[in-house]
Amino acid sequence: MPITLATPERAIQPPTAKIVPHVMTVHDDTRTDNYAWLRNREDPDTIAYLEAENAYTKAEMDHTEDLQAKIYAEILSHIKQTDLTVPVKRDDYFYYTRTEEGKQYRVYCRKHGSLDVAEEILLDGNLMAEGRKYFQIGVFAPSPNHKLLAYSIDETGDEVFTVVVRDLESGKMLPVEIGNTSYALEWAEDNATLFYTVLDEAKRPFKVFRYALGGLGATEIFHETDRRFELDVSKTSSRAFLTINSVSSLTTEVRYLPSAEPLGEFRIVLPRRAGVEYDLTHHGDSFFIRMNDGGAKTFRVVRAPVAKPDDWVEILPARPDVTVEGVVAFAGHLIYEERDRGLPRIRIQHFDSGQVDSGETHYIEFPEPDYCVLVSGNAEYDTTVLRFTYTSLVTPASVFDYNVRTRERELKKQQEVPGYDPANYQSERILVKAPDGVEVPISLVSRKGVARDGSAPMLLYGYGSYGISTEPSFSPDRLSLLDRGLVYAIAHVRGGGDLGKPWHEDGRLLKKPNTFTDFIACAEALIAKGYTSAERLAIEGRSAGGLLTGAVVNLRPDLFAVALSGVPFVDALNSMLDASLPLTVGEYEEWGDPNDKMFYECIKSYSPYENVRAQAYPMMLITAGLNDPRVSYWEPAKWAAKLRALKTDKRRLLLKVNMGSGHFGSSGRYEYFKETAFNYAFLLDALGIRT
Repeated sequence: MPITLATPERAIQPPTAKIVPHVMTVHDDTRTDNYAWLRNREDPDTIAYLEAENAYTKAEMDHTEDLQAKIYAEILSHIKQTDLTVPVKRDDYFYYTRTEEGKQYRVYCRKHGSLDVAEEILLDGNLMAEGRKYFQIGVFAPSPNHKLLAYSIDETGDEVFTVVVRDLESGKMLPVEIGNTSYALEWAEDNATLFYTVLDEAKRPFKVFRYALGGLGATEIFHETDRRFELDVSKTSSRAFLTINSVSSLTTEVRYLPSAEPLGEFRIVLPRRAGVEYDLTHHGDSFFIRMNDGGAKTFRVVRAPVAKPDDWVEILPARPDVTVEGVVAFAGHLIYEERDRGLPRIRIQHFDSGQVDSGETHYIEFPEPDYCVLVSGNAEYDTTVLRFTYTSLVTPASVFDYNVRTRERELKKQQEVPGYDPANYQSERILVKAPDGVEVPISLVSRKGVARDGSAPMLLYGYGSYGISTEPSFSPDRLSLLDRGLVYAIAHVRGGGDLGKPWHEDGRLLKKPNTFTDFIACAEALIAKGYTSAERLAIEGRSAGGLLTGAVVNLRPDLFAVALSGVPFVDALNSMLDASLPLTVGEYEEWGDPNDKMFYECIKSYSPYENVRAQAYPMMLITAGLNDPRVSYWEPAKWAAKLRALKTDKRRLLLKVNMGSGHFGSSGRYEYFKETAFNYAFLLDALGIRT
């Protein structure tokens, strides 16, 4: 057996993974992986090792059970447990979800004609989840006439969904069960045809099918053969067109079909060109296309005839400091979602006599210097009201309806946070210089009055990949940290989209090391400015953010006291060499293809698993999900085993594997809160804060 466990009282020893050398040679570089055997989940030793790690983690954390319970109670005290979302109007129906105190899952509801009428329950996640360890509703799609409901479910956490259809008038299920689907699902306007994507062996959405209700079944209509691309199906805001979107990290190709003609042939909008990304929205006889061709790295917007999409006219040129992140058409106006030097903005441009070129333009103003805003909940096309959600590190999520003509905004609902007074907290945004002189933003929040003499504990979060922005949003569970004097900070490092598309470009492929040196520079600056000290500084990252935490603890273990790494992508070199894994081929454009020696050497230089060495490390909590399709469980498991074998310190190193979930942890909200309480208890205990 691969486990050695001593069990007398508190003298339990960490598990010892067996060593089975696996030798591989790539580009004349020979490496030995002692823990590659953990990839075989059918090997009884693998499950035994993971369970032993869980047993060790539980034993090491037993003394924090009271603290975990206290934090869990605090989290619940700041949550309105019986609550509902702001209803979204679509035609004559209002759709919303609600939660009930003591119940894990959402209830999906609607009302017809008015919010004053009786509620109709469409799906009750609590009843549906009974007897299951994991349960998630993926896509929730009422038919255009609101008589049918197509939805998908995942019962393991592996993000493989099954689509079913319910007749909302009779309450009965139709004889439809479509397995192996992804997150894409759309209705044609005939109320009888569904379009969806299915997964290949690497769990890549690679085919689009059309499913005709009434016994006609499924027909394959598109197959994406290039393994760098994934497929999505969507519908324009006008509901007039269905689109098939072939998307890689750097390139896009869109096909379109009138949604009232589901048996027709999809046409290509613009043929794919390497490095050119685009998407579109529809209005009248035009498409408005957001694209980054011709060196427009921050994207420009053009208008093109539906009948001839390659005959366009530019209506919004690219600007060096402003990235256009999205464009949505409504009957009377266009909405541009922009990011200006790191801050999101909403630009509104009205149509004038059917044309946008001469229409009035304005921006929605926001009150705080550091915030995030999301346009969502807009199901109506012919409307003068725009719905968006606004939040910041000190402002709970606030849903607004904004009249684009009168410029008046109505607060529909702000997240209720019992026991929270924003006047007791402060947020700020600072800039620090990376080694190459680039200024990196940091968002911070703390209770007012926290000393700036280096004595305050801090949790510094980072991500920095895929062009994804880490938004400075409010989190009620974070109050358990802030109220104990911690400062919470977000390092907006390169590789993310925090400062627009160029920020991503400067932190991927051969420039990926910028992500790690940016983060280290942020940590050093926060210490130098008196926000914290190395002895009081904890760091956190999840998924690709776990790659970040893993890389920086190898580079500068002296700079951090604690590291939380959630489902971390730490075996980057071996995973990118295995084209059979989910995501690998599609991510060559993010990390580089290690079959090319140049990229092989770059990835090897920072991959956390490859660079573990005999040195002292911070206290560490590593988490994994056995069914995770994004970061396979063996990556954090192998990393923990190698760290145990090589690190020279006696500091706590824990691996916690959720044996019944995937990348996003437990599906039930109360179980998720318990996981958060566990993580916070580890963090606080490691920092010497034990009450």
